[in-house]
Amino acid sequence: MRNEKKSAVITFKAEDELLSALEKVPNKSQFIRAAVLNALAETCPLCGGAGFLNERQLKHWKSFERAHRIHRCGRCDGLEIKCRNHEDQCGKDCEND
Repeated sequence: MRNEKKSAVITFKAEDELLSALEKVPNKSQFIRAAVLNALAETCPLCGGAGFLNERQLKHWKSFERAHRIHRCGRCDGLEIKCRNHEDQCGKDCEND
């Protein structure tokens, strides 16, 4: 007996520009699966990928924000969250030395 993974077909709407770009991809299904899994792995831990905070999440963020700030790294130009009590650590974890 073969151990087959259960799968489902998912469809979505796509604009002409996206369709044209996907036409150039040899294995569209594999590409889309990898892109979705990658996007889910990089989902914002606060909003869960929704793109906005609900009332409860916003309340927690406002509390967190009082002791933290958003900072742009001088080495790699990336945004990072810094504890206001540890400003001297800026850029120390940046890999673009």
